[in-house]
Amino acid sequence: MTAVLFVCMGNICRSPTAEGVFRHHAEQSGLIERLHIDSAGTHAYHVGEPADHRARAAAERRGISLQGICARRVSSDDYERFDYILAMDEDNLARLRRDSPEEHLAKLRLFLEFADTHETEVPDPYYGGTAGFEHVLDLVEEASRGLLETLKRI
Repeated sequence: MTAVLFVCMGNICRSPTAEGVFRHHAEQSGLIERLHIDSAGTHAYHVGEPADHRARAAAERRGISLQGICARRVSSDDYERFDYILAMDEDNLARLRRDSPEEHLAKLRLFLEFADTHETEVPDPYYGGTAGFEHVLDLVEEASRGLLETLKRI
């Protein structure tokens, strides 16, 4: 079993989108039984809340459900439990690195390292419009496919 954790700031836009999209693609590829997939935030702003309604609507337009995903904060146990801890941007990656025990630093990466794109960060769509959520989905879908290809080789 490979455990993957997606991380953004509040765990209501980018990381739940990544969790839902990656789960969707893992189910389609037949790898879901080999994976534990979750998401969390580096901050506790929205703990217990569902994914942002705009993120849910954008995902649903692509046939992807974010139902049942509730915001939570990254815990100290997560560094031990997960094999991949994938940040959406450099700021959250830096926070994860600061809080991680040294023996788990190698698990921390940017999610878009798995995408074939010139972009390195998934931008936060929270203060923007619909186009921002669609762009997040485009990036997350590409990175999800790349991550699945990587995991198939393990």
